[in-house]
Amino acid sequence: MNLTYQLLDHTADLRVRIIGESKAELFQNAGLTLADLICDPDTLASTQTVSIDVIGDDPADLMVNFLRELLYLWTGKEKLVKMVSILDVSDTALTASIAVANYDSQNHTILNEIKAVTYHQIAVEPIEDGWQATVVFDI
Repeated sequence: MNLTYQLLDHTADLRVRIIGESKAELFQNAGLTLADLICDPDTLASTQTVSIDVIGDDPADLMVNFLRELLYLWTGKEKLVKMVSILDVSDTALTASIAVANYDSQNHTILNEIKAVTYHQIAVEPIEDGWQATVVFDI
């Protein structure tokens, strides 16, 4: 996987900057970033695909809500994200297809215990050559 995110200094939390050439790619990369921070996706064998529809008041709210849905797959259903495909995205809604694998403690190493996706310093904005987001995860 090409690195599409950068860890930024932040006390006690994980703060990342994510990039994408389009809004859809930004959201895809954000989902893959969260997956990568939780468990190396290369160690996963996808066992099923989950479709999700997410809404938000604006792109930043949509980003938080989207990442919370992905985090819930892990914390609520013990499913780890292998791949993210954004099927449709606007400023206030998105539809995604998520390839997941069931957690197996014998084969999967959890890298970070992410408790929450926060609104602290959230930003989703166009940049000269695409889109950029800054997200803080509570660990």
